[in-house]
Amino acid sequence: MSAVNQGHVKVEISEQGIATIEFGHPLSNSLPGKILEKLRKTITDIGAQNDVKVIVLKSAGERAFCGGASFDELIAINDEKTGLEFFSGFANVINAIRKCPKLVIGRVQGKAVGGGVGIASAVDYCFATKFSAVKLSELAVGIGPYVVGPAVQRKVGLSAFSQMTINATEFQTAEWAREKGLYMDIYDTAEEMDAGIDALATKLAGSNPESMRKLKKVFWEGTETWDNLLKVRAAISGELVLSDFTKNAINAFKKK
Repeated sequence: MSAVNQGHVKVEISEQGIATIEFGHPLSNSLPGKILEKLRKTITDIGAQNDVKVIVLKSAGERAFCGGASFDELIAINDEKTGLEFFSGFANVINAIRKCPKLVIGRVQGKAVGGGVGIASAVDYCFATKFSAVKLSELAVGIGPYVVGPAVQRKVGLSAFSQMTINATEFQTAEWAREKGLYMDIYDTAEEMDAGIDALATKLAGSNPESMRKLKKVFWEGTETWDNLLKVRAAISGELVLSDFTKNAINAFKKK
């Protein structure tokens, strides 16, 4: 089975109304378009269920939260339409989290790269372990973090976003990410993190659903244009990926 046809998205809903959405892929949770679309739909559908009070978003495995988008799909892009569709994958997931009427808690157990940083930035409250370093590697392969940029900048500010964008080959530590506001809490182990997540999710599950729904709207005020904004950003990346410079950079990156 090819890498683009692998991966999963699954859901568990507890009696308290805590919905846990897990995504995964064998290649460091680097997500192909099919999985990104399934994740978008799952977040939207679960968010609309009345019996769901709060959502926990996590990935499978121990060390990699999300390695970004699938490189196998990236190197196969040969026209702007396909490029737009490819880079819209993470845009659609970010917008699904943004528009979800339920609060979304993020569980980041390991490194987050590119689109993975975008997901961590889009959740409403993010837990992490000390292994959860972050990197926006897009400029290193001739593109740029155009799609995830609005979510990342909203969470960490322009200065920290610019630092990650320009220093595209270096990981920033989990502690750095906490200091910048990306992570709320950092734990030594995944087990300790899960205990913290369970405690907060249980409290939220017993809170007023209408109040949480209204707070979610307050948190995201000023982002009403993001459906179009992220589409425009995806088109920029879709155009850049066709250049000889980017294709050469991607091929060189894959040989490392």
